[in-house]
Amino acid sequence: MHLLKGFLACAALLAATVSVCIVLTWWAFKLNFTKNEARSELKQRMDDIIIWWTSANRLMIKFLGLTTANVQWHNRAEVNPNEWYLVICNHQSWADILILQTFLLDTIPPLKFFTKSQLIWIPFVGIAMYALGFPYVKRVSRDQIRANPALRHVDRDNVFKACEGFNNHPTCVLNFLEGTRFTAEKHRRQSSDYQHLLRPKAGGVDYVLQGMAGRLKTVVDVTIVYPGGAPTFWDFLQGKCKEVHIDIRQHSLPELTGLEDDAQRKAKLAQWTRQIWSAKDQLITELLDV
Repeated sequence: MHLLKGFLACAALLAATVSVCIVLTWWAFKLNFTKNEARSELKQRMDDIIIWWTSANRLMIKFLGLTTANVQWHNRAEVNPNEWYLVICNHQSWADILILQTFLLDTIPPLKFFTKSQLIWIPFVGIAMYALGFPYVKRVSRDQIRANPALRHVDRDNVFKACEGFNNHPTCVLNFLEGTRFTAEKHRRQSSDYQHLLRPKAGGVDYVLQGMAGRLKTVVDVTIVYPGGAPTFWDFLQGKCKEVHIDIRQHSLPELTGLEDDAQRKAKLAQWTRQIWSAKDQLITELLDV
């Protein structure tokens, strides 16, 4: 039964994704020949396509009974689809993105998230993400920067460029602060200060805060907990993830006004992320005990 459910879910997801990516690839081509005054409207139509894709996925998850989601959204009335938000979340599985897109639908704008630069070479998918303005990051290592200092600001510049487009219509930028999926091995190697989380990285948040200054309304903090353990994406599609807890709450933007010194800004932002991560770690413990 699980195998059949997995094949049906995979077929439905693949059909919806390929259809959307083909349309977005064509619109990406049109975008290059669209005058400035019409680009915003075309971008909005692209977001509408993503909403359709997410709606199709939500219907698939519900129809096939892939999981039961226990969602607790604190102060939900304070958010709406016509504003700009920074969304932060812990990261355990490839299923996280599908879950986030599905259960945040209709409440805030479609999510745009940091994407590995290698994904741009995937047929249709890479071009679709490029057309939607997803920030591509190279994750340049310190050794690479030492060898070529010009690489130091590559990711920052890519995020700033993406944020220029985001400022023209309501957008949510998703950032997994851990920068990678949580595993016990990564947790051990990192000697993380948290029981259920890897250490947060504030660099991506800083880039978004700078690139969308004056636009962002608040920070939407999502915590995903899998009581039965984090599933692989294939396990999720087979319906083996019986239950998922999703806790959503809002935080005020970090107060960084007047901190012109880069070191002071980074220190204040690091303190802000550590406070959120400590509370999130405790929350995960509580949700696992439910």
